[in-house]
Amino acid sequence: MDQHVTETQARFDVGGVLLERPFRILRLGHFGFNMPDADAGLEFYSGLLGLRLIDTLDFKKVAPDPKKLEGLAQTAGYFLNHGTDHHSFVLFPQGAIDAVGRKAERADMFVNQMSWQVGSLQEVRDALDWFTEIGNRISRIGRDMPGSNWHSYPFDPEGHINEVYYGMEQIGWNLRAKPLPMYERGFRSRPDLPQISEYEEVGAAEEKGVDLLSGGRVVEKRPFSYEVGGVMLPRPFKINKVGPARFWVKDMAAEVDFYTRLFGLRVTEEIEWQGERCVFLRTNTEHHSLALYPEALRAKLPVKQDSSCFSFGFRLASYRQLKDAVAFLKSEGAEVFNLPPALFPGMDYTAFVTDPAGHAVQLYAYMEQIGWDGKPRPAAQRRKAADGLDWPETLEPLPDDYTGEVYLGPLA
Repeated sequence: MDQHVTETQARFDVGGVLLERPFRILRLGHFGFNMPDADAGLEFYSGLLGLRLIDTLDFKKVAPDPKKLEGLAQTAGYFLNHGTDHHSFVLFPQGAIDAVGRKAERADMFVNQMSWQVGSLQEVRDALDWFTEIGNRISRIGRDMPGSNWHSYPFDPEGHINEVYYGMEQIGWNLRAKPLPMYERGFRSRPDLPQISEYEEVGAAEEKGVDLLSGGRVVEKRPFSYEVGGVMLPRPFKINKVGPARFWVKDMAAEVDFYTRLFGLRVTEEIEWQGERCVFLRTNTEHHSLALYPEALRAKLPVKQDSSCFSFGFRLASYRQLKDAVAFLKSEGAEVFNLPPALFPGMDYTAFVTDPAGHAVQLYAYMEQIGWDGKPRPAAQRRKAADGLDWPETLEPLPDDYTGEVYLGPLA
């Protein structure tokens, strides 16, 4: 490895701080599903929930053997975002994924990936070397286009694909992605260091005469008819953060060991629900970015029974927007429901809506924040959510309302 290892302490120098592994995960950056009908998924996640379609990738154009995709009705994957990252959510057609050789090892595996951001390209490369050295299985490495993020893809013990990445392309005021000619900077191998900067990359494209405004652009089909915090939007709410992810697991001990020992996530809290252990892990200050539940509980809840994914979450900017989102989704004919609040410590009012593939999507506005001492708020001091969806008009404040990861930029 290139990074400095202190022999006496067996720790890694990560930006001048000695850590137990050669990288530090900063946040859950993006997530994705493989869906039987990706077009229906696009209509749900973009048309209904408001994630913005920024890019499309047709597997027929990038597959080593396009003939394997012949006869498939859907071969395009969709890259959606909510802020300035090129994508924070992806949808891929299950048939195309299977055809190009990325078929999941389990019939209940519909998660395409769960992606964790680190702070540098050096950390991505060092993480890859470290995972390889300790024998963890890697799916892919390199740099994806579209998105421009450098990455490696390690498997967890039950086959979920995680991505450790750096360098996500940013979408600016004109809402355009990088044009196709700049995809030449994609990689499918372990990167040599150093690499040129994004500044140099853009300059080189300009010198070649590339039209920098020819990339994909966000298109909104709904009228901007709702006033949200003083801005006119197409929906009465705006997603401003992705996560947490919730998985059903077969071997809780192995999964917790992987995400703590190998990935460095920290256990914030454990609960027992109907006699089963549930574990909540964080990467930054939020109460949890990932929650693990034993498979034994799946049949006891009204959620998709043939998926390893319990749910995926999207945060809205305020409790007011959350209430308005519930009313809006009901008016659009969506199935909105709630689940026992005890299953979601660190949160209070949440609502679930079912996507076209049957996955539960959790909408919320508040997540408890963890301070320097790493301790969650005592349960007795937490705000208690009312049962059902008949919620109060306003809430009494908590010290960490409107804290955590900040949404940057205009709402639309």
